[in-house]
Amino acid sequence: MIRLSRLTDYGIVLLSYMATHREPAINAAELAAAVQLPLPTVSKLLRLLAREELLVSQRGVKGGYTLAHAPEEISIAEIIRALEGPIALTTCTTAPSGECEYEPQCPVRRPWQKINRAVRDALEQITLADMSGAAALGRYVINPFSRQPATRPARHPAA
Repeated sequence: MIRLSRLTDYGIVLLSYMATHREPAINAAELAAAVQLPLPTVSKLLRLLAREELLVSQRGVKGGYTLAHAPEEISIAEIIRALEGPIALTTCTTAPSGECEYEPQCPVRRPWQKINRAVRDALEQITLADMSGAAALGRYVINPFSRQPATRPARHPAA
């Protein structure tokens, strides 16, 4: 089974929430409460995502975290790379040549590289906006974290 870590899954949940709630900044405690994840886990993920420049950290009374880019500009592949490292189904898909002792006679190295490229390319095509429903439908944003349908316009003045 190919599986992402729980931290990466949680990281995507946090970023998806932030994509649908475009407040000026949200702090770790507010975010943890909103997505119902433990505060230490949320704090750790926010620091990692800020270090990888997917989030911007703002200090001060009104500080917190904001997305560094629009949700449409952040690919799921970027998030996975930030939290997991290079996207690789096998070692030979990212390791430098000569790192594997079986490489000279390996009959499946090239097919694995082709598969890895296809997976990576597919993940590059999916954005945070796609994952979170942050793309506006008409004038309204789908909010997957709310039990109520969204009723506020998404960054558009009232008509």
